[in-house]
This record gives sequence, structure tokens and C-alpha cells, in this order.
Amino acid sequence: MKKRWISLYVENDIGVLARISGLFSGKSYNLNSLTVGTTEDETISRMTISLTSDDKTFEQVKKQLNRSIEVIKVIDFTDVAVHRKEIMFIKVKNCTFQDMTELFRMAQIFNLKVIDYNKTTALMESINTEKINNDFVRLFANAFSNRIEIVRGGSVGIEAIN
Repeated sequence: MKKRWISLYVENDIGVLARISGLFSGKSYNLNSLTVGTTEDETISRMTISLTSDDKTFEQVKKQLNRSIEVIKVIDFTDVAVHRKEIMFIKVKNCTFQDMTELFRMAQIFNLKVIDYNKTTALMESINTEKINNDFVRLFANAFSNRIEIVRGGSVGIEAIN
């Protein structure tokens, strides 16, 4: 089993996202993340999909995607040089003054953006790789135990320039 990445160019039309995600659920393939947005051409959307699978299953997934009418192009990012980023929000609640001082120090050290706060709660934004964001989740969970709330947006990616 290996982490895989696929990028799809699809028609920007009603129901396309549901049909593509339905293709995965119908075959019992589990997605790690799915991100979609319009491209420079508003009639086309680009999806970035992450899944964990073996080689055989992954080949089946790509073949099924290529057969979908709405799919214009399938790009396998698994072994390609790609720039990937994920947005993540970390909210820490019930903070003391010392906690807030530590949060602002951590934000500065790790280049997190504090986007909102009051006396007892801080909200930070991280735009990093999935691995770095995973590390932040562990760090904040250890430092602030059951007082964190995490929201992640899934990764987007684009091929590196060779």
C-alpha cells in the first residue's frame, strides 16, 4: 500500500464532483483527500485526489477515471516532482495568558499566521505540506491536549518546472 496522488481536469459542470467521488465509493476505494477548483478556463475544474492503494487498485482507478465522460485528463502525481500544499486551521480554546504567549511564540517560530484571537482563544493558519501539517497537529495536540480544533482543506498540487 502506497500513498498516491492524481490530478484530474474535468468539465466544470453540475454533478461532476458527485459522480467522480461516487466512482470511488462505489468501488470501495477510500479517498484521503479531494480538492477541486476552477482553472484559468472557467469551463474546466482541476481536482487533486489523494488515496492509499496498491499498484493494481491504483491502475484500476486511473482506467475508470479515464473512461468517465466528464474527465478530460488524468495525471498521476505519485512519482512526479510536484509542489503540493494544504491549508489547515488550528483553533486553541480555553487558553491562559501563558498559553497565549506560547501560541504566539509557536506561530512565530513555525511561520504560522494568527488570523483571529481573543483573550482565551487563538486561530492560526498553516499553508504547508501535508506532512508538516501532520507534525503541527501532533505538536499542538501534545501542548494543548483536548483544547484544539483542526480543519484541513486537502492538498492541491502542480507539476514542478523541470
